[in-house]
Amino acid sequence: MPMSPLTAWFCRKLLALLGAIVVMIAVAVPALALEPVEVSRGDVAIDLTSQVELYPNEGETFQISTVPDPNGIRRRIEVRSTGDNHSGDWAVFSLANISDEQLDRLIVAPHFRLVGSGLFWPDLGSSRIEAITPSEGFALNRVNSDDADVFSITLNPGSVITFVAELNTAELPQLYMWEPEAYKDTENAFTLYHGIVLGIAGLLAVFLSILFVVKGTSVLPATAMLAWSVLLYVAIDFNFLNQIIPLSASDQRIWRASADVAIAFSLVVFLFTYLNLARWHAQLGYGTAAWGVLLMALFGVALFDPSAAAGIARLSFAATVLAGIVLMFYLSFRRYDRAILLMPAWALIVAWLFAGYMAVTGRIDNDIIQPALDGGMVLIVLLLGFTVIQHAFAGGVYQPGLFSDLERQALAFLGTDATVWDWDVGRDRIVTEPDFAPKLGLAPGALNGPARTWLQYLHPADRDRFRSTLDLFLEWRRGRLKLEFRVRANDGHYHFMTIRARPVLSSDGEVIRCVGTLNDQTDHKVSTQRLLQDAVIDNLTGLPNHTILIDRLQSLIAMSRTAPHLHPTLIVADIDRFKEINETLGFAAGDNILIALTRRIQRLLKPEDTLSRIWGSSFAIILQSQNDPDAIAEFTDALTAAIDVPITFENREIALTAAIGIASWHDDHETAEAFLEDARLAMLRAKRMGGNTVETYRPALRMLDDERKQLQGDLGRAIDRQEMTVLYQPIVKFEGQKLAGFRCSLNWKHPQRGDVSAGEIFELSRESGRSAELILYTVRQAANDLAAWQQSVANARPFVMVELSCNEMLKTSTLIELESIVRESEVAPRQIVFSIPEDIVQEAPEQAKLALQYLRTIGAGVTLSGFGNGHGSLTLLKSFRFDATYVDSAIFKYNQEPQAEIVKAFSELAERLGTAIGISDLDNEADATAFAEAGCTYATGPIYGAAVVSSTAIRLVRENGAS
Repeated sequence: MPMSPLTAWFCRKLLALLGAIVVMIAVAVPALALEPVEVSRGDVAIDLTSQVELYPNEGETFQISTVPDPNGIRRRIEVRSTGDNHSGDWAVFSLANISDEQLDRLIVAPHFRLVGSGLFWPDLGSSRIEAITPSEGFALNRVNSDDADVFSITLNPGSVITFVAELNTAELPQLYMWEPEAYKDTENAFTLYHGIVLGIAGLLAVFLSILFVVKGTSVLPATAMLAWSVLLYVAIDFNFLNQIIPLSASDQRIWRASADVAIAFSLVVFLFTYLNLARWHAQLGYGTAAWGVLLMALFGVALFDPSAAAGIARLSFAATVLAGIVLMFYLSFRRYDRAILLMPAWALIVAWLFAGYMAVTGRIDNDIIQPALDGGMVLIVLLLGFTVIQHAFAGGVYQPGLFSDLERQALAFLGTDATVWDWDVGRDRIVTEPDFAPKLGLAPGALNGPARTWLQYLHPADRDRFRSTLDLFLEWRRGRLKLEFRVRANDGHYHFMTIRARPVLSSDGEVIRCVGTLNDQTDHKVSTQRLLQDAVIDNLTGLPNHTILIDRLQSLIAMSRTAPHLHPTLIVADIDRFKEINETLGFAAGDNILIALTRRIQRLLKPEDTLSRIWGSSFAIILQSQNDPDAIAEFTDALTAAIDVPITFENREIALTAAIGIASWHDDHETAEAFLEDARLAMLRAKRMGGNTVETYRPALRMLDDERKQLQGDLGRAIDRQEMTVLYQPIVKFEGQKLAGFRCSLNWKHPQRGDVSAGEIFELSRESGRSAELILYTVRQAANDLAAWQQSVANARPFVMVELSCNEMLKTSTLIELESIVRESEVAPRQIVFSIPEDIVQEAPEQAKLALQYLRTIGAGVTLSGFGNGHGSLTLLKSFRFDATYVDSAIFKYNQEPQAEIVKAFSELAERLGTAIGISDLDNEADATAFAEAGCTYATGPIYGAAVVSSTAIRLVRENGAS
């Protein structure tokens, strides 16, 4: 049924009235205040930040219902904005005085707070509160303060008051209520700290600027600019700049952002200038220039959007620190001293950056962090200043010009870094320049004074010679003084010193002065003594070696001719299956066994007896304390029992036995070598009988020796007639599993004995003195075969590696023959590689160094083999430059598994020392994979095939394309 016009009009009026009522109800219902914060007389400071309720965008008028008063009555109040800066944001909090006294307090809202300011578009501070209106009484009075909005309030006893704060910004980072005197004391507490930090920052900036004017080094203005930027930042943070230039809150935001940009810009300039990146890294120079231009543009951005400029500057600061870390590690590995010296300061910057990040993101929230970070920034500049000054004043440069002869001599002398020894004879005063006493651990100037003061520091055996030499020099009044003596250092050790000086004569010919040099020869003396000791002492056990044994035997033989009772007995003991112990347990186990046996045998000897290690696992004993056959037999039993006691190594018991040979003295022994040969023949007889037995020399054993000599003669004829064959064992490069070359060894088919192994061939050649000749034969044949391979297979460039396994190969005459073979061959010298065993290098280090230099001059490759068979000293890799170092795979194994971490660490160290790592005796794919992943370069062993003849080797070259 259609509605009448009157009814329709009435409905429209009713709906309009209901809408108006709803609007009035909505406007009339005010916001509710929070629960009041209780305040007592003893409360000094209360953090109200979490107790404040923010009401954004509420307009110029704000209504709220107060908290109930003591009578439980809740009232509604309305507050209107009073300032032009009001943006419609309000804050409400309530306080309740629970004491029976009237309380005067301060409401404090800091303008800027670093904590929680944010990393992107950070809050740079502003005036936070325009006015505060209480629910009772008048608006709060503002207290003058440059860095915070401070209002004074009075709370009556038992009162409960709601406060409405008119905000100038939408954020209120912190709101505190303070007891007035406590707030004043807190502000004053930081005054001294602020003054100290500002003073240090200002002095640093001025000092570095003055140094730039004086010195002119480019790094100084960059450091000074960083110091001035930090000073500006600290002055703003400590409200010092506002004392000089009155700034509004908006102006302070611009200045604060500009300070952030200045620090970021100056740090980029400092890093680039200090590390001198423009010298060798032009691209870095262009990148840094672009970076600097962008940062300079941020100064303009700071005028319009300070928060954006500050955020970008903070990101740039962090990026600069990270870039500095990368650059310093990169340059430090290349031993760039500036990068190394900058590391401590940069570590402090990294720590500061982390603390700053924790602060701006709000993870650290206290009032100490902000001034602490300001002080840390000044400390960083101070440390950077010290680092820069060290370089700026590291030394002067002589201006070019003409020098007199005396000046040139003085400059040349200064270049030697020697110590001047100056004796003023007239005043009897000796002076060393620079002072040499601190180098000996003595007090500065201890060696300056009369000549007699030196006597108390000299070795007692050198004092008389020191006195007499100086007196004689003064008496003769001519020539040159050269005086060697020992001086006691503060730690009790003596240093070997040398004075070389010339006299200065007066007009009447008297010596008035003696001037020269004072040099410390201790290192040279110690090296010489060590070389002499190495020549006669076994490095591992400390026992006399073969040379000393022969010398003592020869002396005993000579004395026995006039002393019939002197009949020494010579015993040679060789450990059975010692090579197997080295191969299965590693060379460390072998070394420990030899050392343990040395100690055991020494306990059996008397002072007149001599124990010597003559080779490998063989010991020799000159027994003088026993002459009776029964006593000698008892000693031999005791020796056998001492060797038989198991030795524990890595929780394993190792059972040992020995083949022992005994030779008694008789008149037929004209030489020590013959005496030792008798004992050795007896030991060899015991060894051939299976070991673990004792044999006494008898003439029939000479027949065995004769057979041995016959075999040695056959070997000589085989060398002369070229009846031996060179075998080639493949050497593979892990990268790509490509054939790289061959390891050479010899094979000899004896007419009666058949195949003779390479080890026995070398032993026979060593005994016959033809080791060098045998190696030269191998090199010559390998070079010829290599030339034939290259003619047959185009573009094939394998190498052949020959081991120089005897000391004779290090002699100059032998090296000349090697050079002749290499130059006459039709292959590149680099394809012939000479391998020197570790024990050869250790026995004759100086001779080995000269030999290496010689081999390199002819273009041949040089490698180290058997590394770790002896001491495995890394000094070898550092002192000698090898192309590659070959290590037995067993050294890196534990429980038959390669220790990947150890191998990798060793490979990285070897790479730094400039040598590649080769692995010998690989026998399975799993080990090969492990060593390849650990960074090794070459490998050889059963897994890649046994040693083959030349015809088979050329087929391998053709199939694998060695290059």
